[in-house]
Amino acid sequence: MFVPRVVFGFGAHHDITDGPQLLRAAQQADRAGLDLISLSDHPYLGSRLDAYAAVGFILGRTERLAAFVNVTNLPTRPAPMLARAVTSLSALSGGRVVLGLGAGGLWAPIADMGVPRLSPGAAVDAFEEAIVLIRKLSGGGPPVTHEGPHYRVRDLEPAPVAGPPVWTGSVGPKSLAATGRVADGWIPGHAADWLSARYRTSRPVIDEAAASVGRDPRDIRTIYNLPGVITDRPSAATRDDSGRWLGGSVSQWVEELTGAVLAHGASGFTLFAAGHGTTDEVSLGRWAGEIAPAVREAVAKETATAQDGSDG
Repeated sequence: MFVPRVVFGFGAHHDITDGPQLLRAAQQADRAGLDLISLSDHPYLGSRLDAYAAVGFILGRTERLAAFVNVTNLPTRPAPMLARAVTSLSALSGGRVVLGLGAGGLWAPIADMGVPRLSPGAAVDAFEEAIVLIRKLSGGGPPVTHEGPHYRVRDLEPAPVAGPPVWTGSVGPKSLAATGRVADGWIPGHAADWLSARYRTSRPVIDEAAASVGRDPRDIRTIYNLPGVITDRPSAATRDDSGRWLGGSVSQWVEELTGAVLAHGASGFTLFAAGHGTTDEVSLGRWAGEIAPAVREAVAKETATAQDGSDG
């Protein structure tokens, strides 16, 4: 049984006055061995730090932590410029970048920034084309000419560094299929987890689309945005009446996430505070220092046991 290395990250709130708090949390996560910090992208909100400016700042002040925008608002960041941004960040940080990408959802404020409004279908077409073009503009090679319905470049030199992995926030069937064809990972929308109806109906669309173009569906990670609290004592209920994860003690988190990896193919988790703010220092310490190592150890043990059984 092959199980990819499980990645653990955390999501951070980033109002324009939150710089010092954001940097402290990132540096704590970096020291503690977490994999990722996740920032949202709402460039139409003047009260927020620009996500890519914040990512560059964080990467410059950390050593191991990767960063990604969860997810990039593509309509406001055209693909050729986005390719330049992420390949530059990758070169500067030693590859510590993931490209989170979405087709764009809040079209009223997006259009207020002077961006032409696209129909849902056209937005998804532009989303898939953007991923293809960003890959063309990464990894060196001859000049790129691309004449697509949404992006056109002529004799554009690719960056000589590899592009980052692409994880999408796809929701609808068309964008889920695009994820299967061209992306490296999927972040289920609306904080849906492995027991949700959204996951059960959406993941097969990705897998079928991947197989249709000769890809192994297992190569496309599922990384969950997971709000919840980490309590001192076991909780009487770790899920609410609708089945949504609430949190619990360290041991309850470890049991739940280990099962998610082994039984449902989860390959990553991004912790968010239950109130959508930045995770507090105590919870971040438990997440990085207790939950993540215990889940990795349990998964490795079960994987080794399964491998020994198959060899016998």
